[in-house]
Amino acid sequence: MYASLPLFKQELEQEVHRILRYWMQYAVDEQYGGFYGKIDHDNRPYHVPKGSVLHARILWTFSAAFTHYKEPAYIKMAHRAYQYILDRFIDHKYGGVYWSTNNERKQIYAHAFAIYGLSEYYRATQWEPARQLAIHLYELVQRFSFDTHNGGYLEAFTADWQPIADMRLSDKDVNEKKTMNTHLHVLEAYTSLYGIWPDARLEESIVLLLGVFNKHFIRKGHLQLFFDEHWQPRSDDISHGHDIEASWLLTEAANALADPVLIQQTEKQALLLADAVAPDIDGGIWSENEKHWWPQAEAMLGFFNAWQISNRDGYLQQALNSWTFIKKYMLDHVNGEWFWGVDAHHQALIKEDKAGFWKCPYHNTRACLEIIKRLDLPED
Repeated sequence: MYASLPLFKQELEQEVHRILRYWMQYAVDEQYGGFYGKIDHDNRPYHVPKGSVLHARILWTFSAAFTHYKEPAYIKMAHRAYQYILDRFIDHKYGGVYWSTNNERKQIYAHAFAIYGLSEYYRATQWEPARQLAIHLYELVQRFSFDTHNGGYLEAFTADWQPIADMRLSDKDVNEKKTMNTHLHVLEAYTSLYGIWPDARLEESIVLLLGVFNKHFIRKGHLQLFFDEHWQPRSDDISHGHDIEASWLLTEAANALADPVLIQQTEKQALLLADAVAPDIDGGIWSENEKHWWPQAEAMLGFFNAWQISNRDGYLQQALNSWTFIKKYMLDHVNGEWFWGVDAHHQALIKEDKAGFWKCPYHNTRACLEIIKRLDLPED
């Protein structure tokens, strides 16, 4: 098993470049700027409303890839995403980030990804305006979304930061004021921002977020997903993909703060969450009756992280099993990138987007890059 790690790394390196070639070849919208809002299974682009989350994730992906590989073509794509975010998604009247090109609502989830992408873009370019914009968005989130009475963050607002009736990210979500998903990505964003701006207020925000996960979200090995503003649970749904994704993001945040107590706490939580995720016999992770692309990527990284924490070989084997499943069922060797997912019979979900509002090069590229960095240790 250990002997397979050099090949594992080599294959992940190849996959990063394969994914990014796809986005450079098919996703660039030369007519209207930025990147297409939708590309179908056969790589046909559609001129539909474009999402700020999609562009922020593309910004993060190509910035992170450039930081690692120094490939000029990658930073060119990052520049493109950055400029489109400035041109189309930044609200110069009320401040903040629009949800999409046809929706001016202020979704905190979108602000988290904007902070995440801008932080990585600064790391790649040292472009100070990007860092300042990320800090400004952090301050807006703290000002309007942070619940000073009950803790945590409220989900969404109108364009001028007033209460809004429908707070959902999508039709599949429960319409509640606090969700685990948004808090997870606020934590992710704040951790990244802390790496380029180690501010005491930001550090306190990260500590409080870790406290929210410890107190409210983690229950019986899984994450509870939806709450009202007073932290009353509003759903019993389980998301294995979010469980395993949170497992490594929690430890990443604690390690960024270099806090021994939080590191010990989050490592225990990481193993608890990893143990609660039960891969199928084929190595895949279920999303109801299907296996979607992003939980497979998160499983590969989450189990790898659990192995590094515990030194238990079973976790490493699960990470390798996830990669085997991905290679066998997720990679589209005809049209490129990854399928949205497969059904219970391993048939590709070809009616779903290859790229779009939610389908982007973030989960898969991030998992590959993160494992590559962890395997790319200096020789003694």
